[in-house]
Amino acid sequence: MEENNRSIIDQNNNINKSKAPQKKNAVGMVWWKHLLLLILTVMATTFAGAEWIYGKSVLFSELTPEEWKGSLMYSIPFVGILTIHEFGHYFTAKYYKLKVTLPYFLPVWFFSLGPSLGTFGAFISIKSRLKSRKEFFDVGVSGPIAGFLAALVVLFYGFTHLPPPEYIFQIHPEYQQWGLDYAKYAYENLNEGENLTIGTNLLFQFFTYYVAPDPSLVPNGHELMHYPFLFSGLLACFFTALNLMPFGQLDGGHALYSIIGRKWFNKILPYTFAALLFWGGLGLFSAIDSNEILITYAPFYVIYLYLVSMKLFKDKVTIALYAMSIFTLQFVITTIYPDVVGYEGWLFWVFILSRFLGLHHPPAINEKGVDTKRKFVGIITLIIFILCFTPTPFIIN
Repeated sequence: MEENNRSIIDQNNNINKSKAPQKKNAVGMVWWKHLLLLILTVMATTFAGAEWIYGKSVLFSELTPEEWKGSLMYSIPFVGILTIHEFGHYFTAKYYKLKVTLPYFLPVWFFSLGPSLGTFGAFISIKSRLKSRKEFFDVGVSGPIAGFLAALVVLFYGFTHLPPPEYIFQIHPEYQQWGLDYAKYAYENLNEGENLTIGTNLLFQFFTYYVAPDPSLVPNGHELMHYPFLFSGLLACFFTALNLMPFGQLDGGHALYSIIGRKWFNKILPYTFAALLFWGGLGLFSAIDSNEILITYAPFYVIYLYLVSMKLFKDKVTIALYAMSIFTLQFVITTIYPDVVGYEGWLFWVFILSRFLGLHHPPAINEKGVDTKRKFVGIITLIIFILCFTPTPFIIN
C-alpha cells in the first residue's frame, strides 16, 4: 500500500536541493524513529497476540513463558510479512533512484480496552515524482508480491505444523465437557458481541484441503485466532488484498493505472467503486423492514453514499443518481434474497478511501504504457488479489 502498507507518492513535493552531505546527515538523524516504531509495533502486536490467542491481557494477567512464546509466534510473522512488503517497495524505489524513506510502522494497541491487531500496517514515503507508468507499476506491485511470498511461507509452516485437536482445550478448558464435538454446542449461548468468526479466503481453503496433513486439524472460524501462524498469515493476506484494490494510490491502483492508462482507469473507477459499495451495504435495507426503520435510517445511508461518491463526478445530479442507483439495487436484491448479506465493514474502508487516501490516480510524466512482461505480472497480481481477498473478514453474529 502506499499509506497503511503503501508508498505515498507526493506529486507536489519539491526535490530537496540541499547539498549531498546535508542529505546524508538528515537521513542519519531519523533512522532511529523507524526503529522505534518497529519496536513499538512488535510490542503492540505481541500484546494483541496474547489477547487473541489466550484471551489474556498483559495488564491484568501474568503470562507464562509458553504464552509469551505463543504471542511472539503471532507478532513476529505478522510484522515480518509487513516489513518484507514495505522493503519490496523500498528497494524497487531505490533501484529507480527515487528519494524514499525507510518504512514507518503504525503500532496500535488499545490497552486491553478493545480488540486490536496491534498495528494499522506500515508505509514508506516517496518524495520524488515517479516519471513513468513503468516506475509506478514496478514500485506498486513489488510490495504485495514480496509480502505474498512471505505469507505463503508462514501459512505453509502453520498448516504443516498443526497441533492435535485437543490443543483447543488448553485455551478453552470448558470445551472438554463436549469433547471434540464442542463446535456443536459451544457457540449456542454466547453473550451479544462474543460470537466472533474469522472469515477466510481461497488461499486458506487451498491450504486446508491440499497442504494440511488432515483437514480436520484446521480450526473453525471461531477458534482460528488461537493458532498464531494461521492467524498472522491470514491477516497478512487480508492486508495484501486491501493494498491491491484498484483505487487511487493503493498498490492495485498503481498496477491497474500502469497497464490500462489514466483515461481507462478513470472510466472504470465508478464501476469498481460501486462494486465495493454494493457489497458493503448489501442487506442493510429491504421491503421487509418497518416504515419507521426505513424513514429513520435509510436517508442517512443515502447521504453517506452521496458523500463517499463526491470525488467520482463533478455534477451533483450525477452523484445523487449514482448513490440512489446503488441504494435501489441493494434494496431490491435484499428484498428478493434476504439471506444474501454483504459485509458492513467495507463501508468504513470506502470512507477512508474516498475521503483520505483518494480514488483517482495521479498522472505520470511519461504516459507510455508498460510492456507485455509487466502486463503478465499484472495478471499474476490480480490472481494474488483474488486468492487473498476475504469478502467477510470478521463476522460478529
